[in-house]
Amino acid sequence: MDVDEFGIPIIPDALNVSQRKREAIVDAAATEFLKEGYTAASVDAIASRAGVSKPTIYKHFGNKERLFLAVIGGILPRTYAQLESCKSTIAQADDLRTALIALMTEWAEILLRPDIMALRRLVIGEIDRFPQLGQAWYRISYRMNNEPLVEAFEILHERGRLAVPDPVLAVQQLVAATIGVPQLVRTFDVGTPVDLEVAITSGVDLFLARYGPAV
Repeated sequence: MDVDEFGIPIIPDALNVSQRKREAIVDAAATEFLKEGYTAASVDAIASRAGVSKPTIYKHFGNKERLFLAVIGGILPRTYAQLESCKSTIAQADDLRTALIALMTEWAEILLRPDIMALRRLVIGEIDRFPQLGQAWYRISYRMNNEPLVEAFEILHERGRLAVPDPVLAVQQLVAATIGVPQLVRTFDVGTPVDLEVAITSGVDLFLARYGPAV
């Protein structure tokens, strides 16, 4: 099985019966790993969920560790792919405040979904055993989310609509000021209510107060 830049096995698209079995294994494994974690997850249970035998799982993935890496590593880019590139929408927005609030709200609605939060907690819990998953999470998140926004801020800086001499830092601060606290709360204290609208609106206002156009 081929691996990506992080050393995580790549799952090919299902084109035949064998690959459809592999897809069923992936879906079953994702459910089992998110529910039980890596250590407690059972290959027997995964096989039962997928409707295949244990030897079939080992044939496709080799062992439980490679299965875990392939499944969890594969979820990450699909998660962030749901967010379209924000470069053009932010750079061309007539009302920048409204556009930033809408963007950060869209990010939050995806990143704070229960299944994504479960994935986040799983990766945090297994990061010592599988550091490549933590590296993948960070780099995929940056490449698919932060990087387009950095480019948008560079354009807005050139046009004088924002004053962001360090757009990378500015993006990090915007994310921290809007999504950071809700994400932290949902990661470790699921029952605590979070007023997402207030967090994002006030965070965007704080950002614009710091990085609004120079006068």
